[in-house]
Amino acid sequence: MQLVGDSYKFTEGPTADGDGNVYFTDQPNDRIVRYDAKSGKLSDWMSPCGRSNGLYFVAPDRLIACADANNEMWSIDLKDQSHEVLIDSVDGRRFGGPNDCWVDADGTIYFTDPLYKRPYWKHTIPADNPRGVYRLTKDGKLTQLVDDLVQPNGIIGDASNRQLWIADIGDKKTYRYDIAEDGSLTNRELFCEMGSDGMTLDQERNLYLTGSVGVTVFDAAGNKLETIAVPKGWTANVTFGGEGHRQLFITAQDSAYTLDMRVGGLR
Repeated sequence: MQLVGDSYKFTEGPTADGDGNVYFTDQPNDRIVRYDAKSGKLSDWMSPCGRSNGLYFVAPDRLIACADANNEMWSIDLKDQSHEVLIDSVDGRRFGGPNDCWVDADGTIYFTDPLYKRPYWKHTIPADNPRGVYRLTKDGKLTQLVDDLVQPNGIIGDASNRQLWIADIGDKKTYRYDIAEDGSLTNRELFCEMGSDGMTLDQERNLYLTGSVGVTVFDAAGNKLETIAVPKGWTANVTFGGEGHRQLFITAQDSAYTLDMRVGGLR
């Protein structure tokens, strides 16, 4: 494991472009940082950024961001760093704070909306604000898919096999759903007795979860394979980047790490 940066306050939301360059957030400092896959160098890419948390590429030149400053979902243009607010409320109330997202092959966004009250908010979100998981289509249609989780957080999908994993970090569980033809979620099953802040999948459909012990890897059947120790008290998120997307990129508290792998990330 290689330390690639440690000058941050809390790193989150890594996502890789087609060349393996990774974009991640330093959420309390309101910036998105870019990791160059060839040089290994880090540079501030966008600040301010709506205090973005989770990120995901929806196209080669466009990022989806869970912009926590005003409880919004953003679409960011990589060419000029301009952004569009995709949605900011449901049924006339603000979101609790979109946290993490995954984008399906057709551009549909699935995102979690827990509630972590932020000291920088100038608005009030009620403590009983509903926690949920939502689906936002390209034409702007919003649908709540899940409403019975304690604190939904990490989310990742497999577009080919039509499956979606959602972590209930508040109940220390991760569930797997089937994605129906209409985009709804069916056949929920308990995948493992572990929650997660962020997650990713590799080409063998192994699932990588994060938390206080580092990165924990489960096979497709939910059997624990191993734990990758990270020298921080909390590992927030993880993705695959680098050449061939065979480098595990890990965000943990004030730092970011890479780890060369034998398997690549699911693209």
